Amino acid sequence: MSVQDMARGGRFPWRLRVEQRLVRPRWVSAVVPVLSIVLGFLTGALLIWLNGVNPVQAYVAMAKGAFGSKYAIGETLVKTIPLILAGLGVSLAFRMQLWNIGAEGQLHMGAIAAGGIALFLPQRFPGIPAWMWIIIILLAGFAAGALWALIPGILKAYMNVNEIITTLMLNYVAILWVDYVVNVPWKDPASLGFPLTAMFPKELWLPRTPGLFFLNPRHRVHLGLVFGVVAALLLYIFVTRSKWGFEVDVIGRNQKAARYAGMSIARNILIVMAISGGLAGVAGMAEVMGIIHRLQHQISPGYGYTAIIIAWLAKLHPLVLLVVAFLFGALLVAGDQLQITMGLPVAVSFILQGLILFFVLGGDILSYYTIRLERR
Repeated sequence: MSVQDMARGGRFPWRLRVEQRLVRPRWVSAVVPVLSIVLGFLTGALLIWLNGVNPVQAYVAMAKGAFGSKYAIGETLVKTIPLILAGLGVSLAFRMQLWNIGAEGQLHMGAIAAGGIALFLPQRFPGIPAWMWIIIILLAGFAAGALWALIPGILKAYMNVNEIITTLMLNYVAILWVDYVVNVPWKDPASLGFPLTAMFPKELWLPRTPGLFFLNPRHRVHLGLVFGVVAALLLYIFVTRSKWGFEVDVIGRNQKAARYAGMSIARNILIVMAISGGLAGVAGMAEVMGIIHRLQHQISPGYGYTAIIIAWLAKLHPLVLLVVAFLFGALLVAGDQLQITMGLPVAVSFILQGLILFFVLGGDILSYYTIRLERR
């Protein structure tokens, strides 16, 4: 007997009904995200306990590793920089219902452009000052990420090709392209066989943020943090106070209404994808020019993918994203601390990220819909 026959026969007198809430209480917006994050950490505690480690001790070690000293706070800020930039790019695209999953690839393309200029152009044009080269490298990183994002943007705007597939597939192309250049054409002969380029000229490294020397005289927080904060402020102003930001919101909510109002869907798709990819490209530029100082295999531990979680947790709000990115930067640093002090794999931090996203998405569904059990 099929399930349908059993239901018709009265063996299942109850059923679930999902209905959209007509009124969403204000407290739900504040309580549900916090409760979701707590549930994510509680589930993570269960997994840590199953690995034979005391969850309380593990979380204390994570907190000390991320915030327990000035050096730890500095390292958390270092991880925060690419998360802010990539997260801002992703959130802008999501605001218009463009599912840009390609921030990781756009980040790598920005790194390639920045690295290529730093390696080969300064010696050909020795008269250009270092500060001007930094501006050129910044613009090149933005342009490379933007152009890489425009490929799926053009396919989406003019042929309605699903951007999820194209942006995701281009990630692998960009990552493998970095692997190619560090193994063949740009490989440093003095690298003893390792896939590395030569070090970039020291005068082209992104300077340290001067206002943060109280953390540590040798802290690694660089000018990319300023880029990220400025980008967040500008993006907030544009999406909330400009005609273009209004168009982005309308297109994201209802394309038919936007088209009826005379808004250009294709043009806005191209603009949003270019800015989204450009910000991710700046994240890649900042990482190689501010921290690694060369191109190498695996320049990112998945910043572009983590940016997707950050954008959702921040509700696509640029200023809230600054805080969420900082907390996820702490989570990445804490994962390294778990590996050192507790012997747990660093993948635990990525599992926690996934759990938090899972519960946040579930909490969003429950905040917008009611689920009731009722008789048939």
